[in-house]
Amino acid sequence: MDLERLLAQLREISFATLGHFLEQGFVSHEIRALVPDVRFIGRAVTLRVAQADAIAVNRALASLKPGDVLVIDMAGDHQHACVGAVTQCAAQCAGAVGIVIDGVATDLAELRAAGLPVFARGTSQLTTKLVGTSASALNVPVTCGGVPVQPGDLVLADDNGVLVLPPEVLADVIEQALASDSAEPGLLARLRAGEPLERVLAMEASKA
Repeated sequence: MDLERLLAQLREISFATLGHFLEQGFVSHEIRALVPDVRFIGRAVTLRVAQADAIAVNRALASLKPGDVLVIDMAGDHQHACVGAVTQCAAQCAGAVGIVIDGVATDLAELRAAGLPVFARGTSQLTTKLVGTSASALNVPVTCGGVPVQPGDLVLADDNGVLVLPPEVLADVIEQALASDSAEPGLLARLRAGEPLERVLAMEASKA
C-alpha cells in the first residue's frame, strides 16, 4: 500500500462518503468539533489519562511530530478538562493537526481563536492536575468514543465528526468513495433539472 497516495486520495473526498462503504471506525457523535469549520487527516498519537493527570498530557505533547493527532482517552472522566489554551498551543507549535478527546476541554474562546481543531464531548471549568501517575500511558491502544484506536491509525475529522481506522482499511474503500464523489454532481444536476426521483436515486438494494 502506498500511504502517500492514499493520503492524497483521502484529501480529495468528502469524509462522509466513507460512511456509504464502512460501518466501523466512526467515533460517537457526542464528540464534536469545538473549533468550527475544520478538516484534517493525521496519524494518531494515543494517550490514556488516569486520575486527571496533567503530567501525562504534557509528556504526550512533547512527543508530537508534524502531522500527528493527539487522541486522548480520559477513561470515562468527563468532568476534568485535559486540553485548554496552553495545551492547544503546545500541540500547534509541535505541528499537530488536531486533538480528539474522549472527555472535555476548557478555554473555548481561546481554542477557537487559535484555530487548531479540538474535538471533545463538551467543556468544563474543572481541569486536570499536576499529579503524575504511572497509570497513565502514552502510545498504547485506547478507546475514543467507542472506537478502538491504535498508535499510527489515520484520523479523519471535519465538522460532521471523526473517523479513526488503520490505513489498510481505508485503502480498501477509497476507490469506491472517489467514484461516489465523482458521480454526485451529476446526480444533483439531474435532481435540480426535475428528473423523476426513481430514475436518479436507488429504489432497491443492490444485489451482491
